[in-house]
Amino acid sequence: MKLQLTRPIAFIDLETTGINISTDKIVEIAIVKIAIDGSKIVKRKLINPQMPIPAASSEIHGITNEMVKDAPTFKQAANEIKQFIDNCDLAGYNSNRFDIPMLIEEFLRAGLEFNVDDKKLLDVQKVFHMMEQRTLGAAYKFYCNKQLENAHSAEVDATATWEILEAQVERYAQIGTTVESIVKFTGEDDIVDFARRFIKENGVEIFNFGKHKGKPVTQVLKEEPQYYDWMMKGDFPMNTKQKLTEILNRTLLRK
Repeated sequence: MKLQLTRPIAFIDLETTGINISTDKIVEIAIVKIAIDGSKIVKRKLINPQMPIPAASSEIHGITNEMVKDAPTFKQAANEIKQFIDNCDLAGYNSNRFDIPMLIEEFLRAGLEFNVDDKKLLDVQKVFHMMEQRTLGAAYKFYCNKQLENAHSAEVDATATWEILEAQVERYAQIGTTVESIVKFTGEDDIVDFARRFIKENGVEIFNFGKHKGKPVTQVLKEEPQYYDWMMKGDFPMNTKQKLTEILNRTLLRK
């Protein structure tokens, strides 16, 4: 049994200055794009984050300030990256929690909107954790019977993730063979914002944090409009603020 694609799927892996979506930056991006016929195209770029790379991060991924000093900034590379993945569904390992939110944040910082509403977002780690509860290296050994050499090389990790998904499709009949069926199986087919400050219940966006947790966002915006201003001035990811503004605009249109 093979994964059945109705559109290309891009496996994305990022190396970054750190793990804070709001303040850290990309230093390397690798994209393994699989076409409907199974052919593969790889794009890999070093990115100048325009901030120092902490030594602790360099120890993990091996990318130093010297290596990226002449690399393009994300803003300079953004259009090329966007065009490469525009017509694709997106996948990765822990990608819905980190890689995709970080990538969207970088697009927003660059002033380039990248809409994922029409894309399926498939997190291979989610399938793995639901089935086996392991790490990427263990997943690669478990599913592909290979040792993951050069882990934390973005291209190596992205390619390994694609191979793991192929093996998961072979192993688990219950997840189906399409991107749509796998995303539905993992329960991540209706993300509001990637920081999970909002979630959906019965199709309604509700707050997932703070004093209004569990309340519909539209209700809070109507009853306490200053809460919008507080969030927009707060230390929330740009993607969260973008989604809050979209909900506000829909609320105003309904008046």
